[in-house]
Amino acid sequence: MVVKMTNRHKEFYKLMGRFFGSREIEKELNDRIYDDKNKIWYICVEKGRALAFVSVNKNVIKNIYAVEEIYLEEVLKRVIKEIKVTYSTVTKSYIKVYEKCGFEISKQGGYKNFVIIYMEEEEAIA
Repeated sequence: MVVKMTNRHKEFYKLMGRFFGSREIEKELNDRIYDDKNKIWYICVEKGRALAFVSVNKNVIKNIYAVEEIYLEEVLKRVIKEIKVTYSTVTKSYIKVYEKCGFEISKQGGYKNFVIIYMEEEEAIA
């Protein structure tokens, strides 16, 4: 089940606390995860445990992580339904999932550990 919340939700840190400051996750993603107040979080939860999440701020994806990619796919599909995602710079770790969910991968970039993803106009509406 995918839930949507901000860091002000009473269950937020119970679900997400283990991800903030995790050196293991930072190493895997080459990025840190911050709990900024303006982010909306989409979190795949099973048996009271967060298995994947995407944070969004002003139509830009900020953070992405998944214990297993199948959970991330579920989260991204929910995000796409609710938000018209603009160009977002995200970790390269999940390129196959981005493409499977309908995102285009920008040929521009020049980033070592990140890619720019976006949706074509007709895909974003579908």
